[in-house]
Amino acid sequence: MPDQLSALDDKMSPLERRTAYSLAAIYVVRMLGLFMILPVFTMYGAELKGHTPLLIGLALGIYGLSQATFQIPLGTLSDRIGRKPVILFALTLFVIGSVVAALSHTIVGVIVGRALQGAGAMSSTVLALAADLTREQHRTKIMATIGVSIGIAFTTGMVLGPVLNAWIGVSGIFWSTAALGLLAMGVAIGVVPNPKSHRHHRDTGIVAASFTKVLKNRELLRLDFGIFIMQFVLTSNFVVLPVLLAHITHVPVNRSWELYLPIMVFAFLLMIPFIIIAEQRRKMRQILLGAITVLGLANLTYVYADRSLPAMAAGLLVFFTAFSVLEATLPSLVAKVAPADQKGTAMGAYSTSQFLGVFTGGTVGGMVYGTWGIHGAIVTSASAVLLWLLVALGMAEPRYLSSYVLPIKASDAQEANALQAALTAIRGVADAAVAADEGVAYLKIDRAVIDESALRAFARPTSEPLTG
Repeated sequence: MPDQLSALDDKMSPLERRTAYSLAAIYVVRMLGLFMILPVFTMYGAELKGHTPLLIGLALGIYGLSQATFQIPLGTLSDRIGRKPVILFALTLFVIGSVVAALSHTIVGVIVGRALQGAGAMSSTVLALAADLTREQHRTKIMATIGVSIGIAFTTGMVLGPVLNAWIGVSGIFWSTAALGLLAMGVAIGVVPNPKSHRHHRDTGIVAASFTKVLKNRELLRLDFGIFIMQFVLTSNFVVLPVLLAHITHVPVNRSWELYLPIMVFAFLLMIPFIIIAEQRRKMRQILLGAITVLGLANLTYVYADRSLPAMAAGLLVFFTAFSVLEATLPSLVAKVAPADQKGTAMGAYSTSQFLGVFTGGTVGGMVYGTWGIHGAIVTSASAVLLWLLVALGMAEPRYLSSYVLPIKASDAQEANALQAALTAIRGVADAAVAADEGVAYLKIDRAVIDESALRAFARPTSEPLTG
């Protein structure tokens, strides 16, 4: 069905397109540096002084802990001193961490470097800058563009990591990561527009007063637990996958890209129909539960298949297809479930859970691998997915609503309350929260039945400049 809000959603301006693509580029180059070592680090880590399986897993996952620790404080700091200074500071930490890891000959040194990489936590600040530089009606498109960049970085990193490892080794990958960080700094300084002002946005930023409500929302907690387990499984798998491929299926780590490239491409193509069914046919819960089940079963094929290369390739294809479906579905569900003015806070809790899953997966995966070997690590991951499935079975059928930010004008609390009541009464508006200080109303709408003309009647013009 055509989008009935087309009259409100006019085309993005050149400045908004520049914002979307430049911020997405920063995301890509930074995340690429983090993802490139996943398929190659375990073998490299075994050559470092002082290595143990636990410390190798910790080196893989430690950036998640520092990312989870610093992303909210740095996001809050950007509300006070500006977005670009915080982004440049975060990228500086990322570059320093990459250099430390590149120069290190011990596993402890690499752990310190990876922790510094993660401490450059700029995700929430980048999203806030995107909100500063774009009109309200285009924010969803901008965020989607940035979100897609993460998927691109993951796929590219899985392929590029083994290729670069063959040419320049893992230390060279860390040097390349430092160079990517410097490139991102150049993009931030010279390409990303300068906002006229910066302010807090409830759809991209965290509201401290909303934390308690978000943490008491059972449906949001289920989704937070889900992304925690998903990242736990992914990171713990990559503690053992390089060993499994090299020693059992005899795929050298430097040639593993030949396996990952077709798998990642086909996984993406296979994901698309499932996402269409989930969104357009409103089968989100069924697709989610099915993908969780398939993820766990695919994990077990690593242990109980005949260990041939075709069997391993088939298991990885099924795993990454299910992973891709879940990676697209979970944030969409967060946006659907979160109240209109709590989306930013809900996404902050979700993102924190995601990074904690990375840290826990690497650490626990390394510990279990060192104690019980490959079988123990994979069975632990599959058991975690089973626990997730049991938790997810209790989820309610989501309401198929979209987030929408409407520019409004309300001078005081009384006007804001009256406007909120009027917006809630419009056909197709399920929830409305007016933020008079931001000049916007946060809405949850059903795009299939929304009364476009009634909604447009409350919109203020948004022609004011966004850059200074």
